[in-house]
Amino acid sequence: MSYLKFDKKQLVNLEYSLSREILRSNRAGSYASFTIIGCNTRKYHGLLVCPVEQFGGEQHVLLSSLDTTVIQHHKEFHLGIHKFAGDLYEPRGHKYVRDFEADVIPRLTRRVGGVVLLEEKLLVERKEQLLVKFTLQEAHSDTLLRFKPFLAFRNKHQLTHANMYANTKVQFIENGIRMRMYEGFPYLHMQFSKPVEFIPVPHWYYDIEYIREQERGYDYKEDQFVPGYFEVPIRKGETLLFSASTEPAEPSSLKRIFTYELKKRTPRNSFRNCLINSAQQFIKHYHGKTEIIAGFPWFDSWGRDTFVSLPGLTLVLGNEKDFHAVMKTEISRMSGDGLFPNMGREGDYAFNSVDAPLWFFWDVQQYIRYTGDREGAWKKYGKVMKRILEVFRKGTVYEIGMRENGLIHAGVEGVALTWMDAVIDGVPDTPRTGYPVEINALWYNDISFVLSLAEEFGDRAFVKRWQDLPERIRTSFVELFWNDDRKYLADFIASDGQPNWQVRPNMVIATSLPYSPINEEMKRCVLRKAEKELLTPRGLRTLSPEDPEYKGRYFGDQKQRDRAYHQGTAWPWLLGPYCEGSLKLYKRSAFEKIRKLIWGFEPEMSLHGIGSISEIYDGDPPHEARGAISQAWSVAEVLRILDMLDEMERSFEKGKNDQEEGL
Repeated sequence: MSYLKFDKKQLVNLEYSLSREILRSNRAGSYASFTIIGCNTRKYHGLLVCPVEQFGGEQHVLLSSLDTTVIQHHKEFHLGIHKFAGDLYEPRGHKYVRDFEADVIPRLTRRVGGVVLLEEKLLVERKEQLLVKFTLQEAHSDTLLRFKPFLAFRNKHQLTHANMYANTKVQFIENGIRMRMYEGFPYLHMQFSKPVEFIPVPHWYYDIEYIREQERGYDYKEDQFVPGYFEVPIRKGETLLFSASTEPAEPSSLKRIFTYELKKRTPRNSFRNCLINSAQQFIKHYHGKTEIIAGFPWFDSWGRDTFVSLPGLTLVLGNEKDFHAVMKTEISRMSGDGLFPNMGREGDYAFNSVDAPLWFFWDVQQYIRYTGDREGAWKKYGKVMKRILEVFRKGTVYEIGMRENGLIHAGVEGVALTWMDAVIDGVPDTPRTGYPVEINALWYNDISFVLSLAEEFGDRAFVKRWQDLPERIRTSFVELFWNDDRKYLADFIASDGQPNWQVRPNMVIATSLPYSPINEEMKRCVLRKAEKELLTPRGLRTLSPEDPEYKGRYFGDQKQRDRAYHQGTAWPWLLGPYCEGSLKLYKRSAFEKIRKLIWGFEPEMSLHGIGSISEIYDGDPPHEARGAISQAWSVAEVLRILDMLDEMERSFEKGKNDQEEGL
């Protein structure tokens, strides 16, 4: 029995099947994404979406979809599906779907009368190449297959329309064609594993609609170009390979490549394996750099998300090589102001993240936790950590810097510097200018950590300069952020010294760090407050429902969604610090509760982004998945807590065995 499988009854229900999406990346910047019945519902969907060097390496949709038609006795059965105006789906290929499974790769089985056709999709690793394998499992008479490629040749964030500038000419190559609709793009090579006939019938399909873009308040209609169609006879039991690639393929090698690539895939036959498979999708190797894609399908590499997700995506899986490669890439992008880019591309980075540099230290701590290599960590990352600390102590852009009380102040009017960075009409929706609680908890942790390494490895100058700061920071932190009556931490202290007492999850981070400025009783109070007002089965809410500004559903146009983004929406990644803080503090007594919470994500494997965890969820029940269908720090933190639970369970078992031996 397949772990990720959907039957005909589910698949023919469009409300059900169109809400479930597949995402596969090639680890080098390309991806394929589509719904489980093949109908594209987003402008980001496509069978081959890849970076185009001539356009700054941004991802572009080349091949949007491939419609298949089965022909028997001169009767045509169209298996494709597109949405057009007026709730019209044409052709209605979903009615032929028998089942879909995705344990290793997406496998869609269709039945047309006596014909049973299996379609399997695979994205080749580290190459801009999609392979689709068709197997005719059943047929009682001569069968002909027809294929129509729908082409977009546009940026994934944009839409295209019929125009006079498109180059609609095709060039014939071995077992197929190649074409390039516009200058600057690579050629798209469409080839088969056996000779086929191509019939040139150039045609624009007008007003294809993307319902998810319509729901999100964006433009949602697009024209796509079909250059013609391929026809090829196929016998019962025969397999046929289709390749779409930016480089010409050797048709005779397609079956071998497909088999080889298939063997490398991690089977998604369990909750844990789904997460492992998903984790591998976020790591991107491109032009000598290794980076983390923050989420699919619309995110690129973000500094903050990279450092929060890096341990869970690499160290938990024993992948030290990629851990160091990502750290190296991020260090190469550091600005002279000691900041890592929040987003953007080389030459156009946005250095507006106060927390990214502070999470860097946490990554080094996690590296030591998993490897025990304290000396190696000091040698490799000690200078960078000391540089960041000096920059923050001296002060840098956006009024980021240490004040007399030892705490870090950050922020200027109109700029969002923490992870709660939604901006509406140029104004931050959650302005936290002043002393943010998580920034200063990280600051205390980071200094204390580097001091421990400096003392161990004889950096006396650093110890002398920094040794008095932790106590000053701790005293100021408790004095400003803690309130004995409220029994929780302020979210931030404004520049004028006024505390903001909105109940938000940022305070929870202070309970989980290796070095914390608050004592155990304070941690208990913070965790109790979070459990009472913020905890949901899918993450911590960004604001308590008791707050008048709370928004429990994430929906509507861009402004409406941005207003809910950090005002009640639940984020899975925040379960990382919450669960870690709980397990550290309560140990065995918290184990079962945390295990149940984390394993509660298993049903999500067959919802929204198949085999992955979404970016966000509604704060209100039933906590529906929203945002990106697969988010790096969501997956990473769930994996990290799973690993922590495994480690704790092993220690329980060892303690039990030791006790029995002692008896």
